[in-house]
Amino acid sequence: MRRAWLALVLVLALPGTALAAEATAPGGFLGAIDAVFAAIVAALEKIIFFDIAGMPLVVLWLLVGAIFFTLRMKFVNIRAFRHALDVVRGHYDNPDEPGEVSHFQALAAALSATVGLGNIAGVAIAIQLGGPGAVLWMTIVGFLGMSSKFAECTLGQMYRIVRQDGSISGGPMHYLSRGLAEKGLRPLGRVLAGVFALFCIGGAFGGGNMFQANQSFAGLAYAVPAVENLSWLYGLILALLTGLVIIGGIRRIGAVAGFLIPSMCVIYFVAAVWILITNFTAIPAAIATIFREAFSPQAAITGGFIGVLVQGVRRAAFDNEAGVGSAPIAHAAARTDEPIREGIVALLEPFIDTIVVSNMTALVIITTGVYANRGSGTPDGIQMTFEAFSTGIPWFPVILGLAVFLFAFSTIISWGYYGERAWAYLFGERTLKVYQVIYVIFVFIGAIVNLQSILDFGDMMILAMAFPNLLGCYLLSGKVATALDDYLTRLNTGIMMTYEASQAQKREMQPK
Repeated sequence: MRRAWLALVLVLALPGTALAAEATAPGGFLGAIDAVFAAIVAALEKIIFFDIAGMPLVVLWLLVGAIFFTLRMKFVNIRAFRHALDVVRGHYDNPDEPGEVSHFQALAAALSATVGLGNIAGVAIAIQLGGPGAVLWMTIVGFLGMSSKFAECTLGQMYRIVRQDGSISGGPMHYLSRGLAEKGLRPLGRVLAGVFALFCIGGAFGGGNMFQANQSFAGLAYAVPAVENLSWLYGLILALLTGLVIIGGIRRIGAVAGFLIPSMCVIYFVAAVWILITNFTAIPAAIATIFREAFSPQAAITGGFIGVLVQGVRRAAFDNEAGVGSAPIAHAAARTDEPIREGIVALLEPFIDTIVVSNMTALVIITTGVYANRGSGTPDGIQMTFEAFSTGIPWFPVILGLAVFLFAFSTIISWGYYGERAWAYLFGERTLKVYQVIYVIFVFIGAIVNLQSILDFGDMMILAMAFPNLLGCYLLSGKVATALDDYLTRLNTGIMMTYEASQAQKREMQPK
């Protein structure tokens, strides 16, 4: 194993600059790949982003799903919110229950795949293309998406596979195949599971891997111009760090994410709060602008009211991935014998990702007025966010550049695990080393090239995962709703106790 990774280091390090040169050379090998993917992307774009009344099909699919699960689960995003905080704080953690990571680590691992460049660059792009009003729709969809996340992550727990060595395999691949088989829909379940796994692998390599490496280097180079021509070195370091983490599986990913995510969020949150304090008098006007332009056809730079709505919904869908089916893979590994409990933990993701972090970014951009100086041309989200933060903290772009790197790295390692589980479902556990080596190589390639078609392909694969995933969730929603009613009844009547209380009760019952 050690020799294999040493060989990989040599493959990446020795021809680094040569590979970069070939990548940018017209008619080169990577250029040919780009041409092939460009044709695939163009075909997929016509399907996935097919417009219905100005709304892309996949965005509409996610929005309808979020509304459906919010109503079907009777606003679980409100009813169970306080309990979710109690669970994450460890009050219900039982080390003897099956699983590989704690509730908090599972949440951190899933958040590490969603909290990232979308919150830094994506929000700015949404404001640039849809105006400040897009922020309101982004927030509303984030709130509704909490219910979608709850349903899919509960199913991830219900149908996970616990192996003899204690390792876990879970996610849509399993609840689509096994869950629909229980309803007499075995052929449909197998097809949906296979399609989802393929989309997930594609999304992992593109949107979860290459895009993160590419854009994080762009952000770092913007903050530290001295590294502008060292993309190959950056890619090598990022690839090696990725390899060291993903070979450790979900336990190591959960541990790393459990440290990185809180640290990054605190740094980013403190900086954003400082900017907002220095622009305190502009906050009421910024909020008023968001609400006014959310409903005004003149608000958006392009597209009128529909343009504002689409940008907000689309940004939320990219940000928190509610309904996409990625998070259930991480949450399936949590230590618990209560699937609903982990689903309740998962509903915190869209809240933290979209309602808190993304809104902080939006308010910084709007209160500083940076967005008003941008035209409707090529989106430049990272630069816009950097400029907004530098208005209050001139030296902060350097810190933000580090945050961009950490956000991207955490996303890469989490998506590495998502793609790994999908790969194992299709090709077996014994082939995982092949996947891991390929994945690490793609991290390096993503940093040194600008194959836009491949990056777009990865993004579309991530969104396409929502089609098979949500269809299965719709069909299995009755089982989730029944289990939720039972869980909340036991919780509210006092039958369900915290781990500390149950241990204290056991001690009292022991003979003295």
